[in-house]
Order: sequence, then structure tokens, then C-alpha cells
Amino acid sequence: MEPCDPKRDVKQRRSNIILIGMPGSGKSTVGVILAKQSGRDFIDTDVIIQTMQGRSLQEIVDLDGYMALRRIEEEVLLKLKLCNHVIATGGSAVYSDSAIRHLKSDGIVIFLDVELPALMSRVQNFWTRGLARSPGQEFGDLYEERLPLYIKYADIVIKCGDLSHEGVCAKLIERLGETSGKM
Repeated sequence: MEPCDPKRDVKQRRSNIILIGMPGSGKSTVGVILAKQSGRDFIDTDVIIQTMQGRSLQEIVDLDGYMALRRIEEEVLLKLKLCNHVIATGGSAVYSDSAIRHLKSDGIVIFLDVELPALMSRVQNFWTRGLARSPGQEFGDLYEERLPLYIKYADIVIKCGDLSHEGVCAKLIERLGETSGKM
């Protein structure tokens, strides 16, 4: 993993592509494809959290509560110092202003915008997925709570609609004004 050198100019440092969005929006899948197409490394912060904690996200929520998961996620995000990466964040990353500002210092934040009905059809394991949500909070309520935060922090919003994961990558590359070979 290539750390960012603070002596590099801002344009060079902002080489990361940070994916934000709801669970089921395709951050991890799109991230892998995008990393491959753009010659970047890929990391999934949910995987980092689970590896560091030695347990699943759901176990963290069950044993320590959803706010503990949010704190752990914030700590992990604040420690990232990378260049040339595609970073798939957890859906709750946007609850931490400091973590998002830190990520933006080295990258472009992309919101993968998927409508609620499509998300609900994709996320079948809502109650056991390890989401940082208050007890009893329904998926639609979580969506309504997070949507303004995703929009607030996004540098670019990709309306995913009925696009395939490859289609989302193509649209993202187009929006970045780059070609897949030159990203």
C-alpha cells in the first residue's frame, strides 16, 4: 500500500477514490472492478475493521452496540494514509465529519446513489448484516437518515439506477474525466 507523501502537491495526493453509500449500493463490488480498471489498490474498510477486531460487524454491534461500531470505523478511517487506492467505506462512515474530511484530503468522495426499493431488494440480511443503526431502526429510516449525509460529503454523485457494476464504473470514470487506462 502506497502511503501519501504530504510533500506531494495536492493534485498528486488526491489520488484515492473513496466510495460511500448505503449497504447494498455496490461499494465493495464496484471498488474491486474500479481498482482493476484504474491500476489502483483496493481496500474495504469493513474488512479492515473485522480483521482488526477479530470478529464480524454484527458481533461488534451485538456485544458493544452500534455506537461502538461507529467509533471503531472512525478510528480506522482516521488512520488511513494512502495514495492510489479505491476505498470502499462502511455505510456509516458519513457519521464522522472528521473521518470524511481526512479521506477527502487524499481523495475524491463518490456517492453510489441507489434508490431505496433497489437497495431493499439487494439487502436481504438487514437484521444480521452488522449495520451501525439504532435498535429497531428500519432500513427505510436508515436510508432517510443517511441520504443527506451522503449528498453533503460527495464530490461526485453517481446515480446507479439500473446500471451494472461495470456500468457504474464506466460512468464514474467518465465523471472523473479520465479513461480507464489513464486513471
